[in-house]
Amino acid sequence: MAETLFSKIINREIPADIVYEDDLSLAFKDIHPQAPVHLLIIPKKRIATINDIAEDDRELVGHLFWVAGKLARDMGFDDEGYRAVMNCNEQAGQSVFHIHLHLLAGKPLGWPPYTDHPKQA
Repeated sequence: MAETLFSKIINREIPADIVYEDDLSLAFKDIHPQAPVHLLIIPKKRIATINDIAEDDRELVGHLFWVAGKLARDMGFDDEGYRAVMNCNEQAGQSVFHIHLHLLAGKPLGWPPYTDHPKQA
């Protein structure tokens, strides 16, 4: 598999504003935030899209959501509310093909999240 922007962040080849790291995952601030808090939570294992999640990856993907809840609690917006979402493939807004959980908070978030389809990570 070709290297992605996120694998370069994991390998510290390019900088990122990292807010959390453990053996399985890394979380950092999105460079084009869509909310006052916009973090990306990624597995250190490269999985291109949601469609590529294997049965063996179930615990890893669950771990990403656990990290989202931990960060929400640690950063103090768990009671106010937040959005945790993954995009799958280009029409859904995925532009980096390494699964990542968007964690957004700090303002009221409507639905649908946007009316057009801007490029998102």
